[in-house]
Amino acid sequence: MSFMPTVATLATAGTEKLRELPMPPWAFAAIAFATFLLLLGVLWSFRNTAARYDAPVRVDHGDSDDSHGSHGGTDPGAHL
Repeated sequence: MSFMPTVATLATAGTEKLRELPMPPWAFAAIAFATFLLLLGVLWSFRNTAARYDAPVRVDHGDSDDSHGSHGGTDPGAHL
């Protein structure tokens, strides 16, 4: 068993100078929470953007007659 590392650790334990934080710990949490809310606001501002700028495209299947029923352009089940 080595006794010297334990003695060296005990001898230098009291001489270490601890660094103080520049602000209280709750301030770090408040800054992190405010940053999260700011980024959430930026994300929220882009909601539904793809649907606003996406133009619907009509697909023409080449059917000139209405052999598939009475599906018109206003029918929710019609192909876009």
